[in-house]
Amino acid sequence: MTGLQLHNLSFQRQGFSLDVSTSLAKGSKTLLVGASGAGKSTLLSLIGGFLTPKQGVILWNGEDMTKLPPQMRPLTLLFQDHNLFPHLTVWNNVALGLKPSLKLTVDEKEKIQSILNKVGVYPLKERYPFELSGGERQRVALARSLLRQKPLLLLDEPLGPLGPGLRKEMLELLTSVCEEFHLTLLLTTHQPEEATGLADHLLFLEQGQILDEGHPHQLLKTPTHLALKAYLG
Repeated sequence: MTGLQLHNLSFQRQGFSLDVSTSLAKGSKTLLVGASGAGKSTLLSLIGGFLTPKQGVILWNGEDMTKLPPQMRPLTLLFQDHNLFPHLTVWNNVALGLKPSLKLTVDEKEKIQSILNKVGVYPLKERYPFELSGGERQRVALARSLLRQKPLLLLDEPLGPLGPGLRKEMLELLTSVCEEFHLTLLLTTHQPEEATGLADHLLFLEQGQILDEGHPHQLLKTPTHLALKAYLG
């Protein structure tokens, strides 16, 4: 199977345990849903290589990447805090995703300009992160992620700090870039209802285990697991 596969992936720390097996088809867009403390960020960190599993296997397109360092994995993990450098402009923050030395060729500069235009922040290229709104910082961080041209995009609560209008804009942008760049997306959220137009797959995580999964519209309309019913209210 092409895409992401997690086989008996387990992790333990300070009384918390996670045990997950699931598959994400190549090109799919998946919502990872669950309450705070369910293990969503932990799971993304395991896939990204920032945490080491106790056991289990992580495959991408059938190739084992369980022991690869983060920079060698075919993915980008974007945390909620964006990881933008406060002393660098928008342009240089994004350019870091392409070349850490910031010594760019003409072609590389054109790529940066193109991606900044794509996410709608090219006019802000000379600004610093503290001069941007929350939504603008999200777009800059997304632009840097897209420049790396990794096929798997992991987003940890990208909609969390945004108001309703900006959340809608970000969802529309994610839909567009996933289709254009043929990305496989895994996105964590506390509010799955508003992201159903983006996703074609939903995983419900509770206390470190996937208790339910399927198409978002079906699961949210008629949840079968009692824990998911309770979570949705």
